[in-house]
Amino acid sequence: MPTGSEDRRSFLKGAAAVPGALLLAGEAGLLAPRPAAAQPAGGEVYEPAFFTPAEWAFVKAATNRLIPSDEQGPGALDLHVPEFIDRQMETDYGHGGRWFLQGPFHPEADFTLGYQLRFSPRDFYRVAIAEVNVACRQVHGKDFAELAAATQDAILSALEKNTIALPSTKAGEFFIQLLANTREGYFADPMYGGNRGMGSWKMIGFPGARADFKDWSAKPGKVYPLGPVSIRGAKG
Repeated sequence: MPTGSEDRRSFLKGAAAVPGALLLAGEAGLLAPRPAAAQPAGGEVYEPAFFTPAEWAFVKAATNRLIPSDEQGPGALDLHVPEFIDRQMETDYGHGGRWFLQGPFHPEADFTLGYQLRFSPRDFYRVAIAEVNVACRQVHGKDFAELAAATQDAILSALEKNTIALPSTKAGEFFIQLLANTREGYFADPMYGGNRGMGSWKMIGFPGARADFKDWSAKPGKVYPLGPVSIRGAKG
C-alpha cells in the first residue's frame, strides 16, 4: 500500500492503466447510476445506505490511507470514494449476483485459485470490518478508524500481507476487495458516486467521455489540452 509520494505515484499509475471504458463505467461494470436529482450537492453530507456507522467510519479511514491527498492530487475522501463503495453494495455486484457462491470452497488454497469464500461483496465487508475492529481493539484498545494514521497504515499492510488472523475470512482477500473498490471509486465516472468533479481524471489527463480524442492517443508524452467530460456531459 502507498506510504510515500513515490509509492502513491506507482499505486495510481498502475490503477490508471486500465482501459478508458473501465474508468468511465467502473471496473465492476455492474453499477446502476443514481438519478441526477438524488446526487448530493455542494456541502451536503452523504448518508450511507448500506454501511453501519462503525463500518462507514472504517471505510472512510481505510480509503483515506490507501489514497491520501497530497501535492500530487486529491485523496479518496476528496473524491467521495466511500460513497462510491456504499452505492456498490446496493447493486447486483454488491449482492454477488454474478458471482458463484456455492460450495465447495477452499479458503486454505492460495490466491491462484481465485476467490474461495462464501461471501458476497457486501457480506464480506460486513464480516471483515467487524473482525478487523475486534483485532484492533484487542491490540490497541480502539477501532481502526480511531487509530493514528501510522498505526492504520501498519494494519492495512498486515491485511495486505495476510498476517492478521480473521476468524471467518482471509485478511489478504479482504484487502484485495477493499483496494479494488477504492481504485474503482477513485477513477470511475462521477455518475457512480466517486471521482467527484472528475478530480482523478484531471490529475492524470484523462479526457473522459469526449467523443473523439484518438489523435492524441498517438502523441505519447503530450499533455491533452482539454479538460475531461463525464458521461452526463459535465465538463471538468
